[in-house]
Amino acid sequence: MSLRSWNPTMVAQAVLWILLGLLLRLEPGTATLPLLMDSVIQALAELEQKVPATMASHTASAWLLFARDSGHHDLLHHFLLEGQNLKATKLDPQQLSPELRGLTKDVAQHGIRGRLEYGVVLAPDGSTVAVEPLLAGLEVGLQGNRVVNLPLDSTATPLDAGATFPDTGAVVPDVRAASPRLRDVPPDGASADVGPMPPNIRATDLDVKPTSPGVRPGSPDVPVTSPDVQASSPGAKARSPTTVDSLLVVTLARDLGLAFLQSPQTWSHSGLGTEGCWDQLSAPRTFTLLDSAASPVTTAFLNGALDGALLGDYLSQIPEPRPPLSALLSQYYGAGVAGDSGLRSNFRRQNAAALTSAPTLTQQVWGALILLQRLEPAHPQLRGMSQERLFEVATNATKEFTEAFLGCPAIHPRCRWGAAPYRGSPRPLQLPLGFLYVHHTYVPAPPCTDFARCAADMRSMQRFHQDTRGWDDIGYSFVIGSDGYVYEGRGWHWVGAHTLGHNSRGFGVAFVGNYTAELPAKAALHTVQDVLPGCAVRAGLLRPDYALLGHRQLVRTDCPGDALFNLLRTWPRFAANVKPRTARRASRRSKREPPPMIVPATGLQ
Repeated sequence: MSLRSWNPTMVAQAVLWILLGLLLRLEPGTATLPLLMDSVIQALAELEQKVPATMASHTASAWLLFARDSGHHDLLHHFLLEGQNLKATKLDPQQLSPELRGLTKDVAQHGIRGRLEYGVVLAPDGSTVAVEPLLAGLEVGLQGNRVVNLPLDSTATPLDAGATFPDTGAVVPDVRAASPRLRDVPPDGASADVGPMPPNIRATDLDVKPTSPGVRPGSPDVPVTSPDVQASSPGAKARSPTTVDSLLVVTLARDLGLAFLQSPQTWSHSGLGTEGCWDQLSAPRTFTLLDSAASPVTTAFLNGALDGALLGDYLSQIPEPRPPLSALLSQYYGAGVAGDSGLRSNFRRQNAAALTSAPTLTQQVWGALILLQRLEPAHPQLRGMSQERLFEVATNATKEFTEAFLGCPAIHPRCRWGAAPYRGSPRPLQLPLGFLYVHHTYVPAPPCTDFARCAADMRSMQRFHQDTRGWDDIGYSFVIGSDGYVYEGRGWHWVGAHTLGHNSRGFGVAFVGNYTAELPAKAALHTVQDVLPGCAVRAGLLRPDYALLGHRQLVRTDCPGDALFNLLRTWPRFAANVKPRTARRASRRSKREPPPMIVPATGLQ
């Protein structure tokens, strides 16, 4: 095959197959490049330069077949992509730079050994991302065909269509009807693959309940509503799935179902999966989980799975020519894909909530477990398990995922922004609390709109609170950036120093910026009004009847600014019976209360 016969999509697929093969073929080692998403993008760019010469005499798809020659994950992946051409090819790893070969050794496969998590990298937005599910989503997106028929033979206990499950009370409609993104399989069943939706139909426009008509839900200023976790009503009927969406299965559904089936006790109400800390942020090499009993479906894995699903969905719908993968990832982990600031990693949870509904995801998890059971009847976790039980696992896993992950804000832990150690002994809060106190930081006036700026603001506030004020730590419980993230201060469990005389009764949440005359970004407002407290109530950290107050209602201060406070007064949870105290009549005691922010803009580092 001549070089001229390769179109951009074929080249992109070849690049991805080569990288997937390299990732899974090499033994784990020490990377010569830091474990950054920028390093992965650099590796893709290098492969994109080498593909034309490689493709002159070989195809790269055999790398994928070679890499996935064992294990139930390999069988499922091969079945879903069986329409691909898997002819033999050779690519000498020595053709690649030593830096790329070293990187592939450390991001080969996602896994956990003790408290160390492997196969993850640090993205520019401060999130940690598993590479394997990200690349799997890109692979399916480049293929384009997503709907696959389930094989009819099964060792599972038969499930009659329309069977009722009174214990779970969930309804899972057939996937072809539940998801308007998926076309029906042809009646004759001649092809297991069905093409994607037309390019003019965006997945982010489907299964969505936008907060404002005419605005794309992925927009950073107009978040989507909370995910629909009410999959059904009691006594409803469920039908066994007959098809699956290969994109959702290889990125999220399979691992979500298996993890919940194996160890549901590891799932935490405070957030799905487990976060962790890098040894350093400038050149990270080791990622340590914060929980020694972490589920395999960590926050990093879910980030990679969602990124793979979102980008795979994008690739499956845009027309030719598709962009190089290195350029696509640079945009997604930067300012936004194709100039769309809403389609970037900072807002993966919001966009994922718009990509699929809870009933559809339940169907996909259920279908993935059925498919694994049929492909590998002796699978240790699935052997002899009835479809009723598989359906129950899928329902519970989806509910936990949509409520505890998609329904909660993305919170950067203290180690991510470089927090100094707590001084002294923190005092535990008596949970649940009954109040949420809202602040603004005032100075610097500009909001922080990227991870580097927000992290620098956090370190600066902590230095001032500790070194100048003499406090044990940063005063706030949480700080809200305009970059799509919440930053952990003293967190959910320790008494803060944010609202004098009331620190033990409520959480102190501060918006970065001066909101005397302007308002925070709509996404940030939505986080404080709905997402953060809703997540806390579900986790038992905040009482269901909690009240929200502005700082000025309890302390003589202008905080949280006139514009923001006037908006707070319109929120349902606002405690209107507590009148603001006048800042001009500041008492000697109130002067000890922290100012809205703590350092001038020029003092930030």
